[in-house]
Amino acid sequence: MAQSAQLNASILKKVAMALSGIFLITFLALHVTLNFISVLSEDVFNEASHFMGYNPLIQYVMQPVLAFGVIFHFVMGFVLTAQNSAARPIAYAKYNGAANASWSSRNMIISGLVILAFLGLHFYDFWFPEVSYKYIAGTAPDATRYYGELVHKFHSPVRTGLYCVSFILLGFHLWHGFASSLQSVGMHNKYSRFLSKVGLWFAVVVPAAFVIIALFHHFNN
Repeated sequence: MAQSAQLNASILKKVAMALSGIFLITFLALHVTLNFISVLSEDVFNEASHFMGYNPLIQYVMQPVLAFGVIFHFVMGFVLTAQNSAARPIAYAKYNGAANASWSSRNMIISGLVILAFLGLHFYDFWFPEVSYKYIAGTAPDATRYYGELVHKFHSPVRTGLYCVSFILLGFHLWHGFASSLQSVGMHNKYSRFLSKVGLWFAVVVPAAFVIIALFHHFNN
């Protein structure tokens, strides 16, 4: 009975982890779309960013939900990693990881930690200045400021390089995480192969788009 309860708890943790991952994947799709507009049109990017920055639903409902989703996803990742390690206290005498799983699946915790560090840099670059601008300094709204603020962050080749490396590791994390999330929520049906391909394309296209944004603003402004 105790073993069955423990198994059910473990399954619930994996499902919760998967659902939070799917939620964050949805946010990434929206985030990369908004930011890629900056490559196409400065004015449209400013308008879209201003709308997102002052929309009450986004600021006071979606933003806290997103913050909770990010924290929950990383906490559950560490919990499940520790749980898996505890389940195998004795290391295999011989283990060829590359023969049994992809690099991305074997190093999810590493790519996750790099992404977590990147989020810290991202918050420092954009979220904290935004909070200071609107709520601490109480500066009047300026719908034309967003493009210039974005471009300024990519002047430094070091910062641009850090962003690009983080985006590449995000791709590896998504490569395994997308398929794993769908599997954890029980999507084993005739569409599984198609969804797996969608996940692969998402893991390539989204990080590549972020890299293009960073390099575009670094070299063109």
